[in-house]
Amino acid sequence: MASNNDWNFIYSYTRAQALADGVLIDVTAQAKTLGFRVPVAVTDNLYNGYVAFVPPGLESEGQSTAGRLHDLLMLAMVAARISKGTDRVTFKVDFLMNPNRKETAEVIAHIGPGDAREPVLTLMLPEDD
Repeated sequence: MASNNDWNFIYSYTRAQALADGVLIDVTAQAKTLGFRVPVAVTDNLYNGYVAFVPPGLESEGQSTAGRLHDLLMLAMVAARISKGTDRVTFKVDFLMNPNRKETAEVIAHIGPGDAREPVLTLMLPEDD
């Protein structure tokens, strides 16, 4: 069997490239205010589909990108604390999509090595995995 050193990489896509390309959205600054100690990123699909997408007319209902991100990060923190000893946890977040309809998103929180093997957290939808 070949060792890892024997593999020929055809292509590698780094976390830094994904952040620069907008495939991942860096939310580390907001996450730190809630107690996260590692860099945190959200996939563009989750961020643009639920967090940054505040449907028209819901601003008066108290909906904002900052508030939706806060809720996502708080639920991620709770899920991470409950599930010690694993690198991945799934949790659900309800997002208000219009005054009479909530949409429940299943979110995956995965902690793994970043480009320099440092711990980093990524929040994503199952189809982003």
